[in-house]
Amino acid sequence: MARTCCAKSATKLVDFKFYAPKAKKVSIAGTFNNWDPKKDAAKKDLKGNWTAKIDLTPGRYEYKFVIDGVWSNDPSCTNCVTNNFGSQNCVIEIR
Repeated sequence: MARTCCAKSATKLVDFKFYAPKAKKVSIAGTFNNWDPKKDAAKKDLKGNWTAKIDLTPGRYEYKFVIDGVWSNDPSCTNCVTNNFGSQNCVIEIR
């Protein structure tokens, strides 16, 4: 008899980082949080680096940073795709 398992896929803690020393508020929005910039706020260190730590299951995700209300791409991302608004979304793949 075959055994089935309903265990949840292992998650990986991903650090999303953005350098914006003059920003007052930075968050990250993407397919992992239904593009809600209020769900995943980043925290700022003393050098102006903002970091958001998010648990993601394996898969492909599109995302953008939101810096003081302005949607921005991750400057360290090398994989982008065109979105429905005529701009680009960053892509991250978790394995």
